[in-house]
Amino acid sequence: MSLRRLSLLLVPVCAAWLGCAGGDPSADEVNPQEVVQADPREGEAVFTDDPLLPGCGDADGGTDAGTPDTSVLVTADSRFHASNGTVTVVPQSLAGQDLELLIPNGIGFDRRTGTPVTGGMRFDNVPQVEYFLRSNRSYYLTHERRFDLGVNRVGRADAVYPPMVEMPAQVNLSQFAPWQTYESVTSPGSSFEVTSGDVDLFAYLSFYSSEPPVGSTSYSTSDGYVQSGTGYPMPALSAAKGDRLYINQLSVTTAGTTPSSGAPLTYAAVSKSLRMPAFDYTPDSASFLSLSGLMQQAPQTSFSLEWRLAEFTRWRTDANPNASLNYPSFSVVPSANGLQDGWVGYQGELLDMYLPRGEDGVLTRRLTFGNPYPSTWGVVSSASYSFRASSPVVVNGRSFFPSGTFNVTDRLDRLIAGPIQPGISPPRELRIDGVDAYVSRQVGTNQPVMSWRPPTLGTPRAYIVTLVLLPTTSFTTVQTRFTVPGDRTELRLPPGLLVPGSTYYLRVAADGSPNYEPWRAPFVSGELLPFTRAETFSAAFTTP
Repeated sequence: MSLRRLSLLLVPVCAAWLGCAGGDPSADEVNPQEVVQADPREGEAVFTDDPLLPGCGDADGGTDAGTPDTSVLVTADSRFHASNGTVTVVPQSLAGQDLELLIPNGIGFDRRTGTPVTGGMRFDNVPQVEYFLRSNRSYYLTHERRFDLGVNRVGRADAVYPPMVEMPAQVNLSQFAPWQTYESVTSPGSSFEVTSGDVDLFAYLSFYSSEPPVGSTSYSTSDGYVQSGTGYPMPALSAAKGDRLYINQLSVTTAGTTPSSGAPLTYAAVSKSLRMPAFDYTPDSASFLSLSGLMQQAPQTSFSLEWRLAEFTRWRTDANPNASLNYPSFSVVPSANGLQDGWVGYQGELLDMYLPRGEDGVLTRRLTFGNPYPSTWGVVSSASYSFRASSPVVVNGRSFFPSGTFNVTDRLDRLIAGPIQPGISPPRELRIDGVDAYVSRQVGTNQPVMSWRPPTLGTPRAYIVTLVLLPTTSFTTVQTRFTVPGDRTELRLPPGLLVPGSTYYLRVAADGSPNYEPWRAPFVSGELLPFTRAETFSAAFTTP
């Protein structure tokens, strides 16, 4: 569904604020990452057979009487996908959330705050023009009268999630594969992951002081801990509700050598697994989560792939003229409870492979992974290649490497049906206020204009413009994202966004994912497959 339904009468307003494309047409984008949600279980759970995305009426809005609709309703339902196949929609209150509308007004904009209403947040007296919906540090350009910030989640809707992301664990596991130690990112050794599907849970099982000895196949300790890997709190488990846990072990396998460097090719994949019986447990800072039992060989799946690395590396100079090749990676992950609504939830990896930095050529190989999950679950695969600056940016003695990534993601069977290669290339010729952005400089204006040219390969549905603030006191960057349709090749930053005396860099992603609709439902539609994206990134720039 295209965003290009805007009346031509509004183009001058759009051009002043966003800069509509002046020559090469494009399209629209995706960014399912950076979801910041409070606990969504507020209000009554409602079973629904409605379509995946909320209805938006006709292109011009309006009421049955023909009066233009001047309100905008933002919702944020959580859609819980349970192991029995049901989907339960739970409305989330947006009261107190950091939401506002920014309506273009020349080079500035008018800000509108909303009113909490049943089912979301309503903004009144919004003219029939494009506007930015800002949610925290994410800005979405749209003209829709209904906007959905909802998310898909795994498990039953009535689960309870105490505010805990880490809990101590009592571990007593036997018959796992001989333990391997970490050597490098390309040979990560053994690891344990804890998942469910009955509740929304993915967590890493680690050890505070010592892990299992090398070569051991059993381990008992009260030194373990489980840490959430999803950003959501850890759920309480109910035996009466049938909540069960999987404990998966990933082990490293060697599969010959890499095509260009001849280095050993290794990957981590699920080898052993245990599905524990249902039991009761409520996370707190004192109670141990007991993880015990005999690990079993997980059912094995083998597949062949042809990964054309050279089709990624040939776009290096479009990513950045001074970029160096970074790590290629390939992963296989489960999609809990099926793929009918896309890749829902995160349940860890079935296979995870990093090739040596700068690997090139063509990789043809047969790989194997264990899969302990029901046949009703889906299997998704992703191939990525990252590029980074050849030299670090040093801020207060700390080194940072600006970077960008190519990614293609689809169902495993579809991704390996043909050669794996990019579906889209990066935007080209990134500029800041008309000056080459691949060269470091100081930016003097308060509202610099970011511009680019469309990619050579593929047609973008959208662009994601990410402003990355490099920190002075830690290694945690601050990212602000703008999602705009793919027929725009220019964006003026809002006033006051740039911090004086700071260092930044830009990433601009061209996204060609055919089902992504960030102007209506960025997170839900962002999980629909296939997904394809490529990024260009700037040199560092500073503010006075």
